[in-house]
Amino acid sequence: MIWFSIFETSNIMLKSKYSKYKFEAGTDEAGRGCLAGPVVAAAVILPSDFKHDLLNDSKQLSEKKRQLLKPIIEKEALSFSVSFVYQQKIDEINILNASILAMHFSIEKLKIQPDFIIVDGNRFKKHQNIPHKTIVRGDSKYLSIAAASVLAKTYRDDYMEKLHLDYLAYNWKNNKGYPTKEHRQAIRDFGVTEHHRKSFKLLPEQLKLEL
Repeated sequence: MIWFSIFETSNIMLKSKYSKYKFEAGTDEAGRGCLAGPVVAAAVILPSDFKHDLLNDSKQLSEKKRQLLKPIIEKEALSFSVSFVYQQKIDEINILNASILAMHFSIEKLKIQPDFIIVDGNRFKKHQNIPHKTIVRGDSKYLSIAAASVLAKTYRDDYMEKLHLDYLAYNWKNNKGYPTKEHRQAIRDFGVTEHHRKSFKLLPEQLKLEL
């Protein structure tokens, strides 16, 4: 019989750094596919000797583990920051540009200016002439990107849970604004809110929906 411990998401395969620069920042976003709420990005610079057995891509972690990691990352990081880009801006410049903008904001807010940036995914725009590297599934390969993914996810989830209290019908406490069947039914029943992304296809029958 094989037993799985709480360390089944071990970071044994996650690397500390991509480059040889002293201050390498990892950045990632959360909420890109949501119908409502902001896209949230984080940037993190970790010490070169940082390790934690639970740290991994936030999507592979339970909510309990993400919340456990959040204060550890914030305490141990050389520098971290989190930035929100809200639905109005998303509708204005599109979700890809809004995601990159949120990452840029996070990098700008770091107390230590990074020498190099590693980015989850395959799309990014140069920021302040700092060299960078986009890495597909970087949040499951590098510790700093994984840490950024945890912070972005936890901060966004906390925001949507607070928003839920004023919009109970949409159940954002549980679906966090993602396009669940329940969320879309609430849009049919109650319409859209100021927090919905009007540029998104909120319902399959979008052409019939009056926004």
